[in-house]
Amino acid sequence: MLIDKDTVAKVAHLARLEVTEQETNELVGDMNKILGFMDKLNEVDTQNIEPLIYMTEEVNVLREDVVKQETTHEEALLNAPEQDGKHFMVAKVIEQKKV
Repeated sequence: MLIDKDTVAKVAHLARLEVTEQETNELVGDMNKILGFMDKLNEVDTQNIEPLIYMTEEVNVLREDVVKQETTHEEALLNAPEQDGKHFMVAKVIEQKKV
């Protein structure tokens, strides 16, 4: 699969990115290099190789999840840039699909 300008434009739209013509050309090259590398990896025989789950033998030490400070609803709203007394007010981020 080769990446073209249309594919970059579609990915940029999905990621909500604005890219210039020069950036689009650079991304076409970069994304094709990534896919080329993946093709090289597909040439390697991995039939008898166990999947690598962890990079090291280190064990993650987790602490007990303990509530140390509670924030009331009213205190939380004090930090809101916009609120209506009960809720945080945020910009709409859902775009309707154009058919």
